[in-house]
Amino acid sequence: MTGPLSAILGFGLFGVFCLAFTEKILPVPPSHVLLLFLGMTAAPDAATLAILLLVTTLASSTGCLVWYAVGRRIGFDRADRLVERFGGYVFLRHATYRKLGHAYRLNHVRVSLLAQFIPTVRNYLPIAAGALCLPALPFAAATLLGATLWNAGFLTTGYLLRGSGRDSLTVGLRIIVIVVALETAFMLACRRRIRLALG
Repeated sequence: MTGPLSAILGFGLFGVFCLAFTEKILPVPPSHVLLLFLGMTAAPDAATLAILLLVTTLASSTGCLVWYAVGRRIGFDRADRLVERFGGYVFLRHATYRKLGHAYRLNHVRVSLLAQFIPTVRNYLPIAAGALCLPALPFAAATLLGATLWNAGFLTTGYLLRGSGRDSLTVGLRIIVIVVALETAFMLACRRRIRLALG
């Protein structure tokens, strides 16, 4: 993995932007892996770390806005039909989608912010935001804040690991495992709460 990433990083900040943007469109590698790697390998000092945070946050937010525009283009009715036809394949019932859409309309800023901390959801929830025609400016602001906090956490962790004197790869892998475990537990808890709320 480091070979292709290192090659792209050879393009400097433009390469970093492309990596972070592509991760938002297609999350391979996952963002926490990418950001830890960048923090450990591409930030020789705090000033560079701050620049990396700025570039990756702008790239992540741009990717979200692209998906938001796709959602607006598809429109609510077409998205609704797609969920009705194919939702079962991804364990999303049509009735559940309708109720969640209503809840998202009522709390779109909070949901857009919190979504940046949930894997997969953080990549594709902007499509729903666009399809529901939620206001673009609050959505963009909440997404920007969430992406800043998420990126800062992993970039800084990678940066600190670099100078810790420990085996950065081993510690980084442990952090990734812990993050994935916490995210999975959070997703299961949310799914259970939604089931209870929707009866």
